[in-house]
Amino acid sequence: MSGPVVALSGGIGGAKLALGLARVLPPGALTVIANTGDDFEHFGLPISPDIDTLLYTLADLADPQQGWGRRDETWSFMETLRQLGGETWFALGDRDLALHAERSRRLAAGATLTEVTDQLRRSLGIASRILPMSDAPVRTRLRTDSGWLDFQDYFVRQRCEPVVREIRYAGAEAAAPSPAALAALADPALRAIVICPSNPLLSVGPMLAIPALRSAIVRCRAPVIAVSPLIGGRAVKGPTAKLMQELGLAVDAAEVARGYADLIDVFVADVADAGIAMPRGITLVTTPTLMSTLADRERLATEVLKRGLSPL
Repeated sequence: MSGPVVALSGGIGGAKLALGLARVLPPGALTVIANTGDDFEHFGLPISPDIDTLLYTLADLADPQQGWGRRDETWSFMETLRQLGGETWFALGDRDLALHAERSRRLAAGATLTEVTDQLRRSLGIASRILPMSDAPVRTRLRTDSGWLDFQDYFVRQRCEPVVREIRYAGAEAAAPSPAALAALADPALRAIVICPSNPLLSVGPMLAIPALRSAIVRCRAPVIAVSPLIGGRAVKGPTAKLMQELGLAVDAAEVARGYADLIDVFVADVADAGIAMPRGITLVTTPTLMSTLADRERLATEVLKRGLSPL
């Protein structure tokens, strides 16, 4: 396949497919627009978890067991912080800490998050572009039975245990998309947009809540292909199924497709979900979607692009 492809990605699941896409496409053909609704400040440093997961995954630096952070990490900073009685609920490895410090330095010098992210991916030898969804802050917040929680408080500190009643993407309505992201979506040579198997509420939702970004996807003439994060009604990782249930949604792949109904042309679900009903105008493709190995990621990426661009 020739021509550029744009992927929308959150954290671990999205990064797995993004790696597969990067490996089966020509070098530099892939642009990944990353969720920044998870971003927050910690120890005075700007942390962008989904961007960093993409950086480490595409640079072949990610911890294969955790799926986040760097492999062969050291933890002297956290051990010392623990001895000093500091907050240790959000783990920052020593090598990871260097990235956040460098991001902080460059942002303080006047660079945008888009510019900083591009400099970081080039420094790590990544051919694919990684773009934040916006240079403006958008923050995912969750209303629980205990009140409103910031995303990282819910996700990391409280391990997704509180029952969620409502999700808001603070700042999304007023946020402008990254100009580079809009340019990538408007490229007349664009071959496809792929919505990766990221959490549709916590990872893709913040991106689609930015009006101009959603409109750019709707206007795009290239096919839009979404990959389900659920297999047989269960999430491979994370709180997707739990959140859907708590918010009164059906916990199945068809519900995910309905949430994307005005955007997508093709929905890729696991073979365990063959036969699910699709909204009118959306083609269902079923294939194994579990990405346990690098070969799985490449195979799924190839299947997504092939079935999304060719007559079925």
